[in-house]
Amino acid sequence: MSLTSILSAEAIENAVKDCQAPDSFCYKKFFQLCGLSQKTPQEVKDVFRIIDEDNSGFIEEAELKFFLQRFFPGARTLTEKEIKSLLTAADDDSDGRIGVDEFQTMVSS
Repeated sequence: MSLTSILSAEAIENAVKDCQAPDSFCYKKFFQLCGLSQKTPQEVKDVFRIIDEDNSGFIEEAELKFFLQRFFPGARTLTEKEIKSLLTAADDDSDGRIGVDEFQTMVSS
């Protein structure tokens, strides 16, 4: 399964272009622009599985660095500040990683 089977390639590209500058990534705006915030809970879970590259059931800090690249190859990596901000926004149980339920909550917020 690929992200473009869930989200339009054009919407993904626009979302990635919107946050090209370092420290300009805003997850709420990104999820709206790429269309993820309008998807069903199952589709959000499917996207989570694609981002969870090591299939651990969690998105860890190392995977967050390459978050944008999972959506669009060639996109920039997230900065440390952006990684911490994303982790803080989603990690409800403070275990240092994002589970599927936490991801769904963050996408729908």
